[in-house]
Amino acid sequence: MKKVIFSGIQPSGDLTLGNYIGALKQFGNFQDEYDCYYCIVDEHAITVPQDRLKLRKQIRSLAALYLAVGLDPEKATLFIQSEVPAHAQAAWILQCNVYIGELERMTQFKDKSAGKAGVSAGLLTYPPLMAADILLYQTDLIPVGDDQKQHIELTRDLAERFNKKHNEIFKVPDIFVPKQGARVMSLQEPTKKMSKSDENIKSAIYLLDPPNTIRKKIKSAVTDSSGVVQYDKENKPGISNLLSIYSALTGEAVAAIEEKYANKGYGDFKAI
Repeated sequence: MKKVIFSGIQPSGDLTLGNYIGALKQFGNFQDEYDCYYCIVDEHAITVPQDRLKLRKQIRSLAALYLAVGLDPEKATLFIQSEVPAHAQAAWILQCNVYIGELERMTQFKDKSAGKAGVSAGLLTYPPLMAADILLYQTDLIPVGDDQKQHIELTRDLAERFNKKHNEIFKVPDIFVPKQGARVMSLQEPTKKMSKSDENIKSAIYLLDPPNTIRKKIKSAVTDSSGVVQYDKENKPGISNLLSIYSALTGEAVAAIEEKYANKGYGDFKAI
C-alpha cells in the first residue's frame, strides 16, 4: 500500500516562486510514488477578510496552476476544502482538544495579529483546521516550508493526544522539508520570507510574472557589496537566497554553483 501525502495551498493572492519551490514542485514529484491528496484550502483563506467574487476567481486560478505544474487528476486527488464538510467538522473536534496557550504561542498567529485590532478568532484556530485537513486522510508525509513546521508539530501533538483518549484513531504524520529552497526569502529584504502579500512588488517573483519581469526582479534583488558569489546565510543573506533558489530550480549543489561563478561577480550571476 502506498503511503499518503496531504498538502494544501490557500487561494489568497498570486502564488510566488516560494510557493512553487516549497510546495508545488514537490507535489508533482510525489504523485507517482505516493497516494496524494492536494487541496485548495479556501476555508483557511477566510481567516482574514476576502472579497467573495475575487476568492472564487482565485480558487479557479489555483486549480489551473495545480494542473499547469503537472499534477494529474488520474494520479492524485485534487479538491477544494470547503467541498468536504468533514474538514470543518473534524476541526471543531480538534479545537476541543487543543489549549488556548498552544494556539497563542504559534509564531504565525503572533506575526499576523501583532498591532492589529479586530483579529478574527479563525486566525487563532487556524492550526486545528490545518490538523484536521491532514489527519482526515491518515497522512504519512507532509511536504511543507519550514515556516509551517510549528503547525505540523502541533498536528502531531493533537493526533497523539486524541489517540490516547480514543484509541489509535489518527496516524501521526511526518514532515518533509526540501534541503534547498524550503524557505525562499524576499528579494528586497532577504531576511524575510518571500510573501505574496508583500507591498513591494519587487520583493516576490510571481508564478505568472512575464519572463522579462522576472529578469528585472532578479537584477534588482538586494545583495551585499562584496560581489563574491558565496553562500553565507548569516553575513550574505541576499546572494545566499539567490543561490538557494538557483539550486532548488536546477538541482545543482550550492558548492558547484559557487565554483562555477568563483571568478565572476553578482552581475554575471544575476544575468543567467
